[in-house]
Amino acid sequence: MQTDRTTVDAAEVAKFEAMAAEWWDPTGKFKPLHMMNPVRLEYITSQIAAEYARDLGNERPFEGLRILDIGCGGGLLCEPMARLGAEVVGADAAERNIPVARTHAEQSGLEIDYRHTTAEAMAEAGEQFDVVLNMEVVEHVADPLAYLSACHDLLKPGGLHLCSTINRNAKSFAMAIVGAEWVMRWLPKGTHEWDKFITPDELYALIREAGMTPVDRKGYVFNPISWQWSISSRDLSVNYVTAALRPE
Repeated sequence: MQTDRTTVDAAEVAKFEAMAAEWWDPTGKFKPLHMMNPVRLEYITSQIAAEYARDLGNERPFEGLRILDIGCGGGLLCEPMARLGAEVVGADAAERNIPVARTHAEQSGLEIDYRHTTAEAMAEAGEQFDVVLNMEVVEHVADPLAYLSACHDLLKPGGLHLCSTINRNAKSFAMAIVGAEWVMRWLPKGTHEWDKFITPDELYALIREAGMTPVDRKGYVFNPISWQWSISSRDLSVNYVTAALRPE
């Protein structure tokens, strides 16, 4: 389902295919995402609600919105979006992730359109969404600008793009690679490549070059004492997230 024009890095896809069966194990190789998921969802839902004037106190506040989670993995973000009433498409270049995601959604009684495809293929097919979730993917692609340009094309005019990644500095190397992969062994060694990390200013520049307008960025900060994540307006030194709009 991939076209010739793709930013997929086959070696990066292979890393995540090897871990596909563990997506829904909160103590397995995706433990860091399970731990981070509450703050990811807090940011995502607040940004969507603000942009589309939705009341998160309602039972299904995202009813009528079409949301794409590109690089959806096992569906850790797709399922909450579906529960909030959105029409959800989950896409991933790693084929083995899709049956895992589909099975879990069926077991949870959720209707989610999971596809083994790429951002470029969907954009070329003319697909468009109110919201594109692009979480922890951009540091794994071969051409970040081309990939973000495809994400732009996947948005309806006025649509919201949410993109998270990892900063590139000495602290991120110590935390995301030495700490998470070598010491805690939360992830297999080699999951991340430090030179592919992107600074917040670099990501803002890429987002602008792709035709979108950045409107917000926040940091995800891990507290090793409380063993919890929080959202920070100032500390973007390791994990961070951005919000941008496709101009009307």
